[in-house]
Amino acid sequence: MSTHSIARRRLLQLLVVTASTWGLGGPVALAQPAASPASSEPLQQLRIGYQKSAANLVIVKQSGWLEKRFPSSKIAWIEFPAGPQLLEALSVGSLEFGLTGDSPPVFAQAAGKDLVYVGAEPPKPDSSAVLVLKDSPLKSLADLKGRKVALQKGSSAHYLLVRAVEKAGLQWNDIQPVYLAPADARAAFERGSVDAWAIWDPFYAATELAIQPRALATGRGLSGNNSFYLASRPFADKHAAVIAALFEELTRADRLVQQERAAAIKLIADFSGLDAGIVSLFLQRRPPSPVGPIQPATVTDQQRVADAFYKLGLIPKPVEVARIVWRPDTRLASTKP
Repeated sequence: MSTHSIARRRLLQLLVVTASTWGLGGPVALAQPAASPASSEPLQQLRIGYQKSAANLVIVKQSGWLEKRFPSSKIAWIEFPAGPQLLEALSVGSLEFGLTGDSPPVFAQAAGKDLVYVGAEPPKPDSSAVLVLKDSPLKSLADLKGRKVALQKGSSAHYLLVRAVEKAGLQWNDIQPVYLAPADARAAFERGSVDAWAIWDPFYAATELAIQPRALATGRGLSGNNSFYLASRPFADKHAAVIAALFEELTRADRLVQQERAAAIKLIADFSGLDAGIVSLFLQRRPPSPVGPIQPATVTDQQRVADAFYKLGLIPKPVEVARIVWRPDTRLASTKP
């Protein structure tokens, strides 16, 4: 059996396993097979973009599992403060693979960036929130009207805030979004320069333990806060076997989180410099997160994200998410986003 066939079989097996783990029943829809399969080439280098919130990637990095699995390849790990910056690096050829939340890929696709969705983790709705200071006069989402809200533009927090504003019966222009990276947003939030802050873990957990803010809302009922693995198109087309291996190692990392929580906390804390209590809190809010190919229901959820941003004029054109969802041994629906 060829290396490519083995890779395809492993990915299809992962698809079935993750569908079962995520509680998705029924048949899994795949695109029709391509006329000619993607090639499988030796891996020369693998540059991986990650954030502090990427628990599975951080554990794989700290454990050195990829370096052991690909001893002849150059593995590089590059940290980013948020998803938009990571995907910009991916789109210009500075990375091969990385993890972001739901919103960054939508903005990247709308901007014509040449990248593809290759995998996902289950939703994490409790891992993000719209925060106010504990003595804030704001008591409900409706109280955001006319207020300044800090957020990272194009991040998962952006969609969370869009949904929060909608739930409150407000229009987007009823609030004053203040676009700041997480570190700058926290500083502005603590000194009262903004009235609220839309943010994700571990920044959420760190702030919660430090100053006890109040959450006007979490993602629960608003946003699934999905996490996506993306790759450059050439990498995905040439390295199906490597993607299968990445999924296996990332799912192995998730098993460590679930079964050996103390060891996982130490690995993440040692890397990030975060207090073990912060790491413990953000892992508590994170459900079991095996990694596998994207399920049809997740594509549907992601299309809702894209449609919401277009409706508000926050992206310049509508996008069809399914067009850039990669499958092993299949053609993409389009050669361009």
